[in-house]
Formats: sequence, structure tokens, C-alpha cells
Amino acid sequence: MNTIYTGDCIDVMKGMPDDSVDSIVTDPPYELGFMGKSWDSTGIANSVEMWSEALRVLKPGGHLLAFSGSRTYHRMACAIEDAGFEIRDQIMWVYGSGFPKSHNISKGIDKTLNAPNGEVIGQSTGQGYSSQQEKNLAEGFRPYTKGLPSEHADKNIYALSSPEAQQWEGWGTALKPAHEPIVLARKPLIGTVANNVLAHGTGGINIDGCRVGSEERKNNINDFTNQHGNQFGNGQPIAKIGESKVTGRFPANFIHDGSDEVLELFPQTKSSEPRLTTKQGGSKNRLAYGDFSGQTEPTVIGFGDSGSTARFFYCAKTSKKDRNEGLDGFADGATPYATHRPNFENTKGVETPYAGTGRSGKNLANFHPTVKPTDLMRYLVRLVTPPNGIVLDPFMGSGSTGKACMYEGFSFIGIDMTPEYVEIARARIEFAEGDTK
Repeated sequence: MNTIYTGDCIDVMKGMPDDSVDSIVTDPPYELGFMGKSWDSTGIANSVEMWSEALRVLKPGGHLLAFSGSRTYHRMACAIEDAGFEIRDQIMWVYGSGFPKSHNISKGIDKTLNAPNGEVIGQSTGQGYSSQQEKNLAEGFRPYTKGLPSEHADKNIYALSSPEAQQWEGWGTALKPAHEPIVLARKPLIGTVANNVLAHGTGGINIDGCRVGSEERKNNINDFTNQHGNQFGNGQPIAKIGESKVTGRFPANFIHDGSDEVLELFPQTKSSEPRLTTKQGGSKNRLAYGDFSGQTEPTVIGFGDSGSTARFFYCAKTSKKDRNEGLDGFADGATPYATHRPNFENTKGVETPYAGTGRSGKNLANFHPTVKPTDLMRYLVRLVTPPNGIVLDPFMGSGSTGKACMYEGFSFIGIDMTPEYVEIARARIEFAEGDTK
């Protein structure tokens, strides 16, 4: 079941009952004025009033997951906390497709000083592109957001002219974007976690449902007891527990996209063979987090596998077809809002990623600039939503959260104030809903 509203999220939420949704998973504006979009510079993501309404409609113990930008995360997190949420953690979504939007200081100095062009040191091979810019396009990056250069553009590549510019060659103003932080917050519990879960079905996160990897660790604890019974405690064997069976590793607060650029950052390691340990007191078991004295329940650790340490973290890959599923005809003028789509005819066939996802200038049906992968959103809604729960997205965009909810069996409430995005979201969500039947 899904319900979609076109309108201001504060106004819509004011019409919703208290304690009526189980989780909130959303991708608010990052307040950066991204691509000149007016909706990305309103301040709504930093509004305590808006997050207070979100808190009111969320059940006690319900969780909030909200994306933000690396430069503006702190403002949103403070507003969420000021509204009454408890900040529980921060999840990092790490990807390899970000394009650096850095200003070339040396060229800026030449321009400021009205310096003449330096000597010609090369020729671009396309419509005004330098060889590096063409390489970027070939690798899937689109450095231009204000239109392509004309065919009459100067194709020469010039050396820096002024001594001042040469002094600052190689200096810029920004790093390559490679991660987006996600705040994990929770509405305060009523009583203990157990009492809250029994009363409202909310308060915990779905650890086993979001374990990482498919490796199955199967151990007979009786064997460990016989072999290591005198290793712990007062020398007496640990009580028999029976067989332990665990699939996948404990979920972490780090998620990556599986791109080669990201995977290259991880070393190759081998995990230890499964073994038994206890969290008893004493200097040997104090570890980094204090004394565990009094806790004697044994735990089996280790998987006995090897490979990139990326296997320790969930990987949410972006499907090339994910963006436009359910949007047949949207790019061909078959919808009332087809005229709003950008014209990228000169980049047909070129993948142009934004915010960790890709889009193609060819048949650009879903023209929302910050579409998140459905696999990523499926993982996130599953992490914080109880079975048969209701997920709210106050900033629905093109509907990736709703699409994920259909695949995960959750009900969905989506809100967006831009009609053309609502139409795209509705079609994508209905496609996913039909795909599960």
C-alpha cells in the first residue's frame, strides 16, 4: 500500500495522526543550491519545525534515517536533535562516481589580471573539450552544468601566462565528493526498549535482516567447550550451548557502492578461523571499551574467509536500469511534465553520475538529479522498519524510498512539492508494486 501527496511536507504532516508511522527514511535537500535547483536552498532540511512534525507522527522508539551533504550535515543533525530526536549514529554512503567541482585558482588569477593567453601547449579533440575533459566524459563524468560548449569554442589549450598564476598552478578549492553522511536518529522510548517494542513494535534495528554477506558460519559450541573449557573463568568447563549458525557479518555504519575506485581502498585480508571467546574481566579481555567483568556468555567469532576487507561492509550497487524502470514514454513527451526534462542530446550514451548514481542523456525519463540506488534504500528501510511497518518519506523526490518499500513489503507514505517529480515517483513505485506480484 502506498499514499503519495503533492505539497509542502510540513502542511501534509500536520494532517497526519500522532504516532502513526514506524520509520522515516528520506533524502532531504542538502541546502547547497545543487545544479541551481531552488528546492535545494530553502533551509527546510535545517528546520526544527519540520523535524518536530516528523517526530510527532513517528511512533515512540521509531527510527529516522536522513541523508545530507558533507558540508551541511551538521546543520541538519542539530535541527533533528533540537526537535527532540536522539542521535544514535551516522552511516556513511561511500561511492566512486563523484566529480570534483573545484575552481582552478591559477586560471582564475590569469583571468582576474586580464593576462594574455600563454603559448599553445595542446589542442582539444572535441567541441571545445580539453583532452582531460574528454577523458572525464568517457569515464562517465559530466563537468558542465550550464550547457555544453559550442562548436565554435576555442580548441587551443594554453599555458598559464602570468607569474602570479604560475605560482598557484595545481591549487583548487574543493575535494572530490565520495561520501554522503546519513543521520540515524530515534524518537525517545517509552520505558525500556523491551517495553517499547512490545507496545509499539519500534525501538530496535533489524540486525539479522541486514547482515553483510552470505557466508554461513556453522559451529558446534560443544566442541569448543570440550577443547577450551579450562581457558575461561574459574577453570570449569563452560556450559554446553549447542550449535551456532550465523549468516553474514554484523552490519556496520559504513556502506559502499562496490565501484573499482572504492574497492581499491581496501586491503586484502584473511579472517581468523571460528573460535570461542568470552567477555570476562581482566586485563587481557578489557579491550578498548572498558571492563566486561561479569559477562560470561561465550561468543563464536571469525569466519575463516579471505578477500578484500570491503566484504565486511554492505555493498549497494547501482543498476543502470533502476532509474527509469516504469517510465516508458516519459522522455518522449507522453506526460504533462516531459517538457521539464533537461536537454542532454549532445551527450547521448554518456553516463553522467550525480550523487552516487548514474543517468544517461539518451532517453532521460527520470531527470531528478539525486536519485539513490534502490538496493541502498531497500537495505535502509529494512534496517529500521518492523515487519509490515509504514515508512514515511517527507522528501520523496523521484520515489526511490517508495520503490524500495514495495520490494520489502512495507507500506509507504511519500510527500513532495514538485509535481513533475511526484509523477515520476508514482510511476516508479507502481512499477515496483506490480513487479512484486
